Amino acid sequence: MKRTMFLIGLVFAAICTVSAQKVNVAAAANLRYVLEEIKGEYQKENPQSKINITYGSSGNLVQQIINGAAFDLFLAADNNFPLKLKEKGVTYGEMKTYAFGKLAIYSTTLDLTSGIDVLSNPSIKKISIAKPETAPYGDRSIELLKSQQLFETLKPKIVLADNISQAAQFAYTGNAEIGFVALSLALSPDMLEKGTYYIVDPSLYAPIEQACILIKQSIANGEAKKFMNYVLSPATIEIWEKYGYASPAKELMAKN
Repeated sequence: MKRTMFLIGLVFAAICTVSAQKVNVAAAANLRYVLEEIKGEYQKENPQSKINITYGSSGNLVQQIINGAAFDLFLAADNNFPLKLKEKGVTYGEMKTYAFGKLAIYSTTLDLTSGIDVLSNPSIKKISIAKPETAPYGDRSIELLKSQQLFETLKPKIVLADNISQAAQFAYTGNAEIGFVALSLALSPDMLEKGTYYIVDPSLYAPIEQACILIKQSIANGEAKKFMNYVLSPATIEIWEKYGYASPAKELMAKN
């Protein structure tokens, strides 16, 4: 009898472990606020799930994954970094676009109504931008400055941040008079309370198509695919739009 109860206990423990399967997510820094809200809504519907999210620059996260970091899902700030992982053979399934991001400028002291023309203001000593080689939003910022013939003039003022979240932090704290940030970060409550933002004309830089992909170690982790599908689903459209993103799920619904 005791042996039977012991075996039942083991089976029950195994079931509980599966039902509470953890998902380790590597996510671009621009997703810090929107993804936390999506995670919260997901866990309301799936209270046994454990979603752990690590934020950073897409390039740095790619290196961590290649070096064996224990992630199940990667949400990048573009569609190039997921492809790099796919080429390395560390992913499975299709890469899927989950959102289109927008670039903004942010300041706690400057009047931004003139848009990027404000960059000529002599009071600006520092401009925060995420490192272009690892952060797609930083790459688009540099692309914009070069296309507008502003890069060489402003280059001495540029302060490079490790990721877009840090670039926003520099502008928020006043360590830079102005910063190029993801619109999603500029729309966060703290940043809205302290400063203002201006949405950069999207025609001035290449589209920021943000894609996700599953990491091979998650093949046995059904919860990872389930969470990814939720991120891509119509249930999250309002949250994406709240933070200034365009949702492919909405476009798909319109076509159908």
